[in-house]
Amino acid sequence: QVQLVESGGGLVQAGGSLRLSCAASGTILRINRINTMGWYRQAPGKQRELVARISSGGRTTYADSVKGRFTISRDNSKNTVDLQMNSLKPEDTAVYYCNAIVTTNNYWGQGTQVTVSS
Repeated sequence: QVQLVESGGGLVQAGGSLRLSCAASGTILRINRINTMGWYRQAPGKQRELVARISSGGRTTYADSVKGRFTISRDNSKNTVDLQMNSLKPEDTAVYYCNAIVTTNNYWGQGTQVTVSS
């Protein structure tokens, strides 16, 4: 099993910034590398959607809605992934979930609330 613990959510005004962090742990990580790490979000009444993901080699993918505003990064030695969110908009309001893929298994964090006020 892999445990993912997120931090950094909160309330911010439109145009502001937040940084989300996620740390992965678990005995399985002693022998298995985390493939892709990423951030997803789910707004009320909407499906969970990809925000950004990053491969173990550093290849990144972003949702069109966040390109140029959000930056994902990871530290393979620490099994952490961060999401720097700038120029936040009210439509970015959602619960943000950390995701990690180890072998073929998906793991999820408990989620952290991000609220952007107009």
